[in-house]
Amino acid sequence: MIWRSGTQILGQVIAWGSTFLVIRILAPEDYGLFAMTQVVLVLLNMLNGYGLASALIQKADADARAVRQLFGMLLILNLGLGGLQFALAPLAAGYFRHGQVAELLRVQALLYIATPFIALPYALLARAMDFRRQAAVNLISSVAGALAAIGGAMTGLGVWTLVLAPMVLFFTRAVGMMTAARAWMWPSFDFRGAGGMARFGGVMAAGQLFWFVQSQADVFIAGRHFDAHTLGIYTTALFLAQIFVAKFVPPLNEVAFSAYARMQGDAGGVAAAFCRSVGLILLVAMPFYLGLAVVARPLVAVMLGDKWIEVGPVVALLALAMPFMTLQILFAPASDARGQPGISARNGATGAILLPVAFLVGIQWGLPGLAAAWIVAWPLFLAICAWRTLPVIGVGVRDLAEAVAVPVLASVAMALVVLVVDRALPAMPALPHLSVLIATGGTVYAGWLLAFARPTVAAAIALVRNRGG
Repeated sequence: MIWRSGTQILGQVIAWGSTFLVIRILAPEDYGLFAMTQVVLVLLNMLNGYGLASALIQKADADARAVRQLFGMLLILNLGLGGLQFALAPLAAGYFRHGQVAELLRVQALLYIATPFIALPYALLARAMDFRRQAAVNLISSVAGALAAIGGAMTGLGVWTLVLAPMVLFFTRAVGMMTAARAWMWPSFDFRGAGGMARFGGVMAAGQLFWFVQSQADVFIAGRHFDAHTLGIYTTALFLAQIFVAKFVPPLNEVAFSAYARMQGDAGGVAAAFCRSVGLILLVAMPFYLGLAVVARPLVAVMLGDKWIEVGPVVALLALAMPFMTLQILFAPASDARGQPGISARNGATGAILLPVAFLVGIQWGLPGLAAAWIVAWPLFLAICAWRTLPVIGVGVRDLAEAVAVPVLASVAMALVVLVVDRALPAMPALPHLSVLIATGGTVYAGWLLAFARPTVAAAIALVRNRGG
């Protein structure tokens, strides 16, 4: 976890530095146009074979032949997806009523060439719990992508900057991962005996398809109702609100899945590890989300500039839904590793129905209504998923409540104090205003933990030091 999340943090600091600089240079319309292409790209990426890679990690007796079969499956699958995206590009452009969407999608189809050379070594390194070399490659590729983004924005590439940066990142990561895992080999296209791996990967892919619907339905709906500027405001607000859940939780889940898979026969061990990981993650996530909700306006003014000031109120609303989203995402690795990927698929199917309905209703009230739909839908979705998943993991509702109680109570106290201070402050420039609020929030949160939750703090420190048991 230290290797995977530690280098992820460093990589994200680098990526954020470039991202915020690029946001200041580009226009909201560029981000709105790019978001239209992501609906298609994310959909097809749900089928790119990472579920097959997870099957290899979960498989107890994978041999060299299974590895070569996985490589062959990944190559065939991704070349087909690239061709499909190229063919679908005009249809997507017609739906969003913007011709440049087709041009962007056709170039982005090249990303599928790199995917097999990332997914295969990822599976091999994750199976071996070797996250050190994986983390080093991720860091190098993040730096390469960040430099490409800055270079593209400063040379006037506009929306094409948002295509160039992931292209550089993917191909750098592909070469680095194959080298780090020593995975250069000939693929096998003889898939006899690979049925179990294919079935496991297929079920996980089904769950990912449902995840696509619930995660992209808002942009799919908004892209039809909003112009490019308004869509750019919404997607940028969503980017800020989801920084933690989108950038830090996935790598933690990768580590968790590998760890749970190793102890899948020990139900009590999986349950205890799940509760401990939830508590530790929310110890960081909760103050981030609630802090973001109360300082959104000055934060946007400082980080993005005045042309993005409309983002602030939307971020404040979206941040309130993110704790529920984060907790729901943490369920899947534990239930998948217990050999029950169907649970995640059913949860995904529920979200694929519930969330689009909420977005369709919310968008009738414009941008604020769409953001408010998150706050209404995600707590309900979390409750349904918890009812279905917790028995499989072996965790009771009371166990989960105890795991989240400390970070939730401390963060609520912090947010209330910051709100009071915010109202009491005299008029001042955005930067000192933001600095006072952040300092206040950090002090209150740390003080609460030290006063009322010393065992939790001690346990977190022990875990980081690898003495947590």
